[in-house]
Amino acid sequence: MSATTAPPSAADPRRLPIADSSEVRRTVGRLFRRHRGELGGVAVLHTVAAVAGLAGPFLLGRFIDEVAGGTTTERVDTLALVLVAAVVVQAVVTRFAQRLSMVFGERVFAELREEFMDTVTRLPLSTVEKAGTGDLVARTTNDVNKLQHAVRFGVPRVLVCVVTIGLTLVASFLTDPLVALGLLVGVPIIWAATRWYLRRATPGYLRESAAYATLNGTITEAVEGARTTDLLWLGSRVRRRLRRDLSEAFAAESYTLGLRLRLIPSLDTAVAIAPIAVVLWGAWLASQDLASVGTVATIALYAHQMGGPVFDLVFWLDELQVAAVALARVVGVGLVGPDRVTSGAVPTSEEVHAREVRYAYREGHDVLHGVSVDLRPGERLAVVGPSGAGKSTLGRMLAGIHPPTGGSVTVGDVPLVDLPLEDLRGHVALVTQEHHVFVGTLAENLRLADPAASDDALRQALEAVDARAWADDLPAGLATEVGSGGHPLSAAQAQQVALARLVLLDPHTLVLDEATSLLDPRAARHLERSLNAVLTGRTVVAIAHRLHTAHDADRVAVVDAGRIAEIGPHEELVAAGGDYARLWHSWQHEGGGTS
Repeated sequence: MSATTAPPSAADPRRLPIADSSEVRRTVGRLFRRHRGELGGVAVLHTVAAVAGLAGPFLLGRFIDEVAGGTTTERVDTLALVLVAAVVVQAVVTRFAQRLSMVFGERVFAELREEFMDTVTRLPLSTVEKAGTGDLVARTTNDVNKLQHAVRFGVPRVLVCVVTIGLTLVASFLTDPLVALGLLVGVPIIWAATRWYLRRATPGYLRESAAYATLNGTITEAVEGARTTDLLWLGSRVRRRLRRDLSEAFAAESYTLGLRLRLIPSLDTAVAIAPIAVVLWGAWLASQDLASVGTVATIALYAHQMGGPVFDLVFWLDELQVAAVALARVVGVGLVGPDRVTSGAVPTSEEVHAREVRYAYREGHDVLHGVSVDLRPGERLAVVGPSGAGKSTLGRMLAGIHPPTGGSVTVGDVPLVDLPLEDLRGHVALVTQEHHVFVGTLAENLRLADPAASDDALRQALEAVDARAWADDLPAGLATEVGSGGHPLSAAQAQQVALARLVLLDPHTLVLDEATSLLDPRAARHLERSLNAVLTGRTVVAIAHRLHTAHDADRVAVVDAGRIAEIGPHEELVAAGGDYARLWHSWQHEGGGTS
C-alpha cells in the first residue's frame, strides 16, 4: 500500500468509543495539572543541564578567537577549567533530572492505569458483550503498553529535546544573529514533512489499532471455540477469516511504516544540512570580516549539537502519535454511557415478574418475542429448549444484565434496570457456564463476592458446592495462589469456585445458565444435589441442557424461537405429550436419565 493512500475509516458502531482530540487534551491537561510540581522540577533541572551543555561550544569559540588574537596561558587554563566545571555540572544535574523524569512518568502512568482499570470494571456488561472481547482486550493490553512506554520515557524525553533545542537556538542568535541564520535552512523541510505526516498519522494509527483489536478477537474466539470448530468442520472458514484479518493488520501497519519511511529521512536531511550551511555561510561572513572564526565555530557546534535532540524529537514525535491514538482508545472506554438509569425506588418484595419482554441484539431482529413469566418466591424454574431458542438471553433479562428492548422485568414492582448494580446483585445474580479464576489466593477469589467474609464462611461456601475436600488439599489451603502462574485448577474446580462466590453473594433469586455444564454428568448431578440445601428458600432459574434439572424443578418453561411454548410441572408437561415430552423421551432414550 502506498503511504499516500488514505486509510479507510476504522469506525464501527459495535466497537467501544474513541475519544476525540479535545477529550484527549483535557485528559492530558488534567494529569499534568495534578503533577505540575514534579513536571516543573523536571523542566527546571533539564533547563539547567541544557544551559551547562551550551557552555562547551561557547567556550571553544572564545578559545579560538582569543588564541587567534593572542592570549596568555593563564587565560587558556581558566577557559579549560570553566569548561570542565560545566561538563561536571551538566552530568550531575542530568542524572537527577533523569531520575525525577522517571519518577514523574511512573506516577502519571500509575494514575492513568488505575483510572482505566476502575473504568473497565464498571463497564455495563451489555456494552462489553456487544463490543466483543477483541476490542476491550486490545485496549487493556496493546494500548496500555503503548501508553506505558510513552509516559515513562517519551514525555520526559520530548520535554528535554524541546528545552535543549530552544535554548540552543536562543544561544546561537545571541552569539551572532547573522551567522545563526544558517541554522534555519532546514526549517522549510521540517515544516513540510511534519505537516504532511501529522495529517495522516492519527487516522493511520487508529486503523492499525482497530485492525489488531479485530485480529485479537478472531484469535481468541478461534482458540476458545477450537473444539466446536473441529466438530463442525469449520476450520477452513476460521482460517479464511484469520487470513483476512491478518491482511488488514499487515496493510494497516504497512501504511504507518510508509509514513515513517518518508518522515524520518526528510527530517534527517534537514538536520544534516544545518551544520554545513552554518559553516559555508559563516566562512563567507568571516571572509568579509562580518563574523569571527570562533563565532562560526561556536554556532556550527551548536548546529551539530542540536542533531541529537532533533533526531530524538522526530523519533518521539512518531511514538507520541502512536501513544495519542492509544490514549484516545483508553479514554474512549470512559465515554461509554450507562445502560440504565437508577430511579431510587426500593423493591417491596422478592417477586420477579417479566412482562411482554422483547430483546434484540441488532435492531429489528428480536431474539425474544413478548415473553411473560412470573417467578414465585422460593420456586425452581427450569428453562429448556433447543440451542439458539433464546434461553440464555431470557436468563440475562431475568438477571438484569441487559435492559429489555421492550416490556419490563421487575423485582418487587421495581424494574431491574432501575436498581444500582450493587443493589441489583443483592436481589438477582447470574452464574453462566463461563468462569474465571483471577491471579491471587483462593480466598481472594472467593472474597470477590463478599470482601468481609471470614475464612469459616469461605469454607462453608466451598462445602456447599462440594469443593471443600480439594480446597483443603491445596498446598496452602485458602492461601494457595491460583490463577495464571499459580496452582492450576481444573475447569470443574474453577466452576465450583464461581458457584461458591454465588453462595457468598447470597441473593434471593439465582439464575444458573448451564452453570454445571463443564462437570461430567455424575459430578454435575452430585453438585446440584449438594446445592439443594443452599438453594432452599431462594428463587432459582436453571437454564439447562441436562433434563434431570428440569425433572427436579417445580416448573419447567420450554423456550422455542424466542417464545415460551410450554410452562408447567414436569409431570404435567410429560403427560401433555408436547414439545417437552418429546425432549424428555428423547433424552431418556439416549441414556441421559441414568446417573
